[in-house]
Amino acid sequence: MPSQIEFPIIFASLKAILLPYLSKLIVKVDTTEGFSLDGPYSQKWKKELFFGAAQIKKNYVSFYLMPVYMYPDLMKSISPELKKHMQGKSCFNFKKMEQSLFDELSQLTQQGFERFIKEEYS
Repeated sequence: MPSQIEFPIIFASLKAILLPYLSKLIVKVDTTEGFSLDGPYSQKWKKELFFGAAQIKKNYVSFYLMPVYMYPDLMKSISPELKKHMQGKSCFNFKKMEQSLFDELSQLTQQGFERFIKEEYS
């Protein structure tokens, strides 16, 4: 079983990846174990669209990034190391601090955000 002592630190690092987008997105959850952002109301889809989240789970900390599901071509440039952390089509799970992967995830989030805003709200 992974050491859960690090989970709040991992969560804080993953949440920090999402914080630059607060001015354009809507906070849906903000607790000590979960943080979630939605896009504004989309005329195209007639609802708010989920963008991303960080959440402490029992055995890992998850980072959800919906743009990689919506635009799969974003995944073409990710490293094999980050790909190993994927669970499903839009979730990355971490059991320990991996700053280089968090930096890569931050860049992927920036690319996803730009595409999300451009394609869903233009």
